[in-house]
This record gives sequence, structure tokens and C-alpha cells, in this order.
Amino acid sequence: MPYVTGQTVHDADSHVMELPGTLERYIEPAWREALTARLRKKADEAWVQKARDLQQDPDFRAGDAENLLLRKNYQALGAFDPADRPRAIDLLGFASQLVFSTAGLALFELEHGDDPVLAVEAARAHNRMMVDYCQVDRRLLPTAYVPLVDRGRAVEVAREAIVMGAKGLMIPSRCPKDHSPSHADFDPLWALAQEAGLPILFHVGGEAKLDPAYFNNGGPQVLDFHGGAENFTSVSFMAIPVSIWQTLPVLVFDGVFDRFPDLKFGAIELGAGWVPSLMQFMDSGALAFGREERLQRLSARPSEILQRQFFATPYPHENVGWIINNVGEDICLFSSDFPHVEGGRNPLKRFNDSLAGISEAGRRKFFRDNFITMMGKGLAADLHDIAGLEAA
Repeated sequence: MPYVTGQTVHDADSHVMELPGTLERYIEPAWREALTARLRKKADEAWVQKARDLQQDPDFRAGDAENLLLRKNYQALGAFDPADRPRAIDLLGFASQLVFSTAGLALFELEHGDDPVLAVEAARAHNRMMVDYCQVDRRLLPTAYVPLVDRGRAVEVAREAIVMGAKGLMIPSRCPKDHSPSHADFDPLWALAQEAGLPILFHVGGEAKLDPAYFNNGGPQVLDFHGGAENFTSVSFMAIPVSIWQTLPVLVFDGVFDRFPDLKFGAIELGAGWVPSLMQFMDSGALAFGREERLQRLSARPSEILQRQFFATPYPHENVGWIINNVGEDICLFSSDFPHVEGGRNPLKRFNDSLAGISEAGRRKFFRDNFITMMGKGLAADLHDIAGLEAA
């Protein structure tokens, strides 16, 4: 029996766990050595082979269904082998999954490096990799990465990705080095996405990281839940929404949302507990600086513009009911983060528990309707519902 039964649930955040060296195979040969040098040292071939061997072990695979949400990262079903992913989504019972990379999220850092051409070429390689992985099943919706470091090439990268079959366009929430994400030169990018009916997506990893000085507290180094020091801790977690907190207001205040009223934006794996405060803070800023001509041209209050065009995935440990009660029912989306550890062993239960008191219509929006609205043409109409089920 699938993990989800009796209802349509769309998963707004899932991942491929690409093996070391995978991304490099998709970049143009002239850039391969440079990309390898930036990403990591040479992969441990024994480790890579061990991961592959485990997924081909009949005894291990006999526990696929029983351990569906217990095995994480490279041990998870369909983590890196696309041939296994349809079976995983069958067992999960999701109507669709929006799919992001894992190691490929490190490419965000190239935008702030010294080689913008490499940043663009690496993004193009990422996009080929994602479309290739997802082509095995229409329910897998590949995301493409569009770097903003080169204002002239952004629309070119996006157009290429759309032609290949990308269903969402990911941009960094961190501001580019030399210009705003609301720069007028990006209007062709927004126009292209709006015409294609695809969302613009932010994902964790694209934000500015916490200043390392915060970790020097005079005590022992705090390790993350993986047991290392290179990932999230309670303190670094606080920085996750800071960049998007700055980026969304410029996109609204500088009129991007209004110039492209059918364009949807989604914040994925960035949490949502900060959204109510941001909406109020933007409204307050618009009121305080209301003499600015750009603010006088806004079609509505900033909070109302976000309610019209913006979506976010809460973390399973957040109080989703409280968030919905403060932002309305049209913003929040379900996500599993499969197969990452952060998604937990039972995200459906955790979200259902936190939705206590939310209307049935509001719950349906969380699990189904809001995702369909955000994805637009990126989600085929025949995938809106699980076969045999109709929206209430």
C-alpha cells in the first residue's frame, strides 16, 4: 500500500542524490576540469562503487517498501538511479514530485566567484543532468538552475532549459554581486517564464551563508545532526531566510510581480515561519516610504501581491496551522524533501498534526491545489490528480 492513500498529494521538494562525478559528465569538455576543481577533490571510487553495489543487492532491495522513508540519502530507493525512481514515487503515492539536485546546489557559490562563464556553463550542465534524470517518468518534474550573474545570458539559459523539458526555473535568493535581482535587464527572463507558464523557484543553498565568526563562541564546535561541522546547526539555520527576506521585497517594490502578474514564485526548503512577518514588514515599509513613486505604482499592498503570486514550503517541524492562519490558505505547500534526512520519517503525519484546526478546503490547498497553481503549465492537467481520485 502506498504511503499516501485516498487523497491527491503533490510533493514540492524532492531530490536526486547525484553520485560524485555525475554533474561533470554533463558539462562541455572544455569546462570539465575547471568544474571538477571547484566542486570537490577526485571522488573515492571505492565509495561510489559501494553505493551502487548496495542498490543492486537483492537482500537490500527486498526491504525497499518497508524502509521507504527510513533509508535516506544514497541508501534511499531511486536516490541516484533514475530507473528506480518510478517505483519510489509509486510507493510514496504522490501525484508528482518537483525534483532538485543535491550536490548541484553547490553551484550557487560560483555566481560569487571569479569566473562567471564557468557559473553559466555549470548551470547548463546541471539542467541537462536534471532533465535526463527525470525523463524516466512524467510525474518527476525537473528544475533548472538559471544563474543571475550574467544578465545577458540568463534568458538564454532559461530558454534552453525550457526547450529541454524543465518544469521550474531556480534562481538564487542571494543577491548577485553587482546588480539587483530586480534589474530591468531580467525582464526578458520573467517574460519567458510567464509565457511558458513555469514558476521561478528559490531553494535552500542559494542564500548567503552565516558569517563564520558567529560560530566562534569560545566553546567547543557544535556539530550538525550528521555529526559533522559543514552543515546546518541551530545557529546557521537562522540565516536560511535572510537572503529571500531581502530579495522578495525588491522584486515586489521594483514592480517585477506587477509587470508579470501571472508569474509565480516559490520558496522551497526555506521554511515559511518567516513569511507572516515579512508580509507585515513589507506593508509597513510601503506605508512608511509611500512617497516613493515605485510604491505608488503597486497594484495592491505588498502582502496582497505575495498572496497572489508567492508560495512556500514550511518545514515539518514548523507550526503550519499558525502560518496559514497568518498568511492565508493560498501560500503553503506540502513537501517531503525525499530522500534527504531533513524530511523525516513521516512528513505526512507531522504536517497533518500541525494542520489541526485548518478547514478541509485549506488542507486540500496545502496538499494539492496550491502546487497546481504554482506549477501552471509545468504540471500537465492529467497529473493534477491520482488516477481514480478527483479533487473534492
